[in-house]
Amino acid sequence: MLFRSAKSKFETVDAVRRIKRLAEGTLSSYRRLFLLLLCVCVVFYLLPPIFRYIFLSSYTETKDPHSVCMDDRLTPFILQNYEFDANIRHVSPSMLPGERDITPYVGNGYLGLEIAHDAFLNIKHGRAMQLPIRFQPVVSVQAAGEKEATVVEYLTGMVHRFQCLAGYFVSYTYYAHRTQPNILMQELQITNTRNMMEEIELVMPRVNLPKLTKRIVTLSEPVSVRMFTYSALEVLTGTVQPQPEDPSKYIVISIVKPQLESKLQLRKRGTVRIVYPIAVQYSKPVTENQVKGISDATEQQATQAMTKLLQKLGSKATNTGSLNSINTYRQEHIDVWTDLWATGFTISTSKAENSLNGDRINATMYAVLSQVRSFEFEEIGGNKREDIAKALTYAEGCYDSYHTLQAENLWREMSNLQQLNSLVSSWMLTLEKQGCHNLIRAGASGVIQAMVLSFGSFRFSNQHLECNIHPKFLHRDFHFRRLNYGNKTHLNVTIIVKDDNKAVINVALDRSDRSYYACDGGCLDEPILLTQNRRQFPVKLTEPLTAILYITEDKQHMEELHHAIHVKEVVEAPAHEQHLIALHRHGHQLGGLPTLFWVSVCAIIIVFHIFLCKLIIKEYCEPSDKLRYRYNKP
Repeated sequence: MLFRSAKSKFETVDAVRRIKRLAEGTLSSYRRLFLLLLCVCVVFYLLPPIFRYIFLSSYTETKDPHSVCMDDRLTPFILQNYEFDANIRHVSPSMLPGERDITPYVGNGYLGLEIAHDAFLNIKHGRAMQLPIRFQPVVSVQAAGEKEATVVEYLTGMVHRFQCLAGYFVSYTYYAHRTQPNILMQELQITNTRNMMEEIELVMPRVNLPKLTKRIVTLSEPVSVRMFTYSALEVLTGTVQPQPEDPSKYIVISIVKPQLESKLQLRKRGTVRIVYPIAVQYSKPVTENQVKGISDATEQQATQAMTKLLQKLGSKATNTGSLNSINTYRQEHIDVWTDLWATGFTISTSKAENSLNGDRINATMYAVLSQVRSFEFEEIGGNKREDIAKALTYAEGCYDSYHTLQAENLWREMSNLQQLNSLVSSWMLTLEKQGCHNLIRAGASGVIQAMVLSFGSFRFSNQHLECNIHPKFLHRDFHFRRLNYGNKTHLNVTIIVKDDNKAVINVALDRSDRSYYACDGGCLDEPILLTQNRRQFPVKLTEPLTAILYITEDKQHMEELHHAIHVKEVVEAPAHEQHLIALHRHGHQLGGLPTLFWVSVCAIIIVFHIFLCKLIIKEYCEPSDKLRYRYNKP
């Protein structure tokens, strides 16, 4: 037992000696350095999440019922918002951090409306829907303490608006119909969340047109649409001056809307659904003497459009409204937008500051398309339909300028209606003056083609399509979808930045009615036959500068093309600098590693050099007898 005690005491003394040597010896300095560096790593990497856990876990956010209600309404649109196919914006009390301040808007090139309870209807004037009329068409529920948000669905051309109120919530859907351009649709759904009856009052459309006339038209048979029966129509006709400086010109406007009681009774935990269409018909500018005759014509057209629509949507008053008819009518509108978006553009997301990304591009394209008619989907005559088809196939000279992704003036803010209209006017003017007038004449299908062509500076020239974007701008991935090369041929062009920071071009046929060929810059190589599988081409830089890609159906034309280009030098475009690629991919020029990592590395290097200097000073500046004592044998 004494032996064990002595042994234990010896081990304790030995351990103390080792610790002392560890603290005093020359080797201890390196170990202390190692421990200090380890502590630095802990501070930089472990403490922040620990602090977040401590502070955030101690703070439990309690949301008010209105916020929970709004989150439930917006949840189905979160993914679309993340993928830039929709835009969520809180209206009341204010926008949330990170939201994009883009005006919610619906339009079809004949009617346009900013989605707000007091917004005026706009009609076509010049190149945009920028002529407001004194008509506020939005049916709304007003109450104190409300929370409100809007969702713009770019792919469907609809805007959803949500209100969370005390005891109930309201969902609205708005769209200006694509196949019937004089129809503005509003769908309301009011849900009572309480176990008691609720009485609410609607804010109905307000009209204050000059020279306003009003009359009531009784329907021959009442029509039920969803939960309401419409038996009479309200017809209002007035005028607006398109140019205040010229008071002799007037535009005659006729508005037809169903009569609806403003007071509603909500059952206990019940839901009320309202479908409320509005028909609008307006004339071209006329003189005051022509106003009377034009008024009769516009009233008749608007009334016929509304009567026909109610018969299509509803049923006789003895039955409930046909839900299938309403869904079918809405789907007709969505199908047109789906067809328009078949042509499109995708760009890799950049994290660089103030860079142009998909959110701004999609919002701008939606705004422009919302102010252009879709003639080919409307009820038009055969001759006009043939003219539109010819305009879509004849795009000679479009697009004849620099690529518009670099034109900052075409990607301005759209936080209010005036900015949105101004931006649309800029786009339409740019496309028109850069050789795309034929495509514009074809309507929305031609305008989206022209916009996508302008993104990559594609140009339809004599017998071929060429891409004129400069290689120095190809530091991000681009995808041009379904470029229209004639009626029966669509092209997909993809530009990808590879791991070596060099860009390559991939071309494939979406569909075709004949053989098509392509060649890269200079067209020195043999033309390559295009198929539905991707064909890859290098990006070449020529002297003088020429297009980087040519596509044609005439192989002989392409074989002769390189004799007409007259380039002195053709080389493969150099790789982009790493810091530029890193800036777009990671938001900084330090590469893929986070900034915190590089700060930690710098801190470690600084600490290491401080201790190294300390060791050098300690070893060479101590008294010589101590040095001899430490290193010389006794």
